[in-house]
Amino acid sequence: MKRFVVLAVVVIAIASGAALRAADPSGRWAAVFMTQVGEQSYTYEFTVKGTSLTGIAKGSLTGETKISDGKIDGDTITFVENATYMGMMITFTYTGKMTAADTIELTRIIMDIPEKATATRAK
Repeated sequence: MKRFVVLAVVVIAIASGAALRAADPSGRWAAVFMTQVGEQSYTYEFTVKGTSLTGIAKGSLTGETKISDGKIDGDTITFVENATYMGMMITFTYTGKMTAADTIELTRIIMDIPEKATATRAK
């Protein structure tokens, strides 16, 4: 009986180990934000190296910008997008949680206003 219990614990530990691995948001993603200036479509191209996240954000109103200060911690990602809108520099601070292999629930803050979107992996 002891061997069965030990084996069961080992199997459970191995199976749950998959949940402990860091999320992998590498690749291309698409999202739509409802904002104060209307709907904004975005694509993101994420590159992951260890716990560092870099890449490019392309917004329908802001154009293409580099992602900075990107980090991955388990299934949570954070990054910053510094963009220009109507000649003004604006900073978007993002927090996201990978809820599935092809889904990230994103929240971004701009001028203390939160905006939410679900990003899906682009095929």
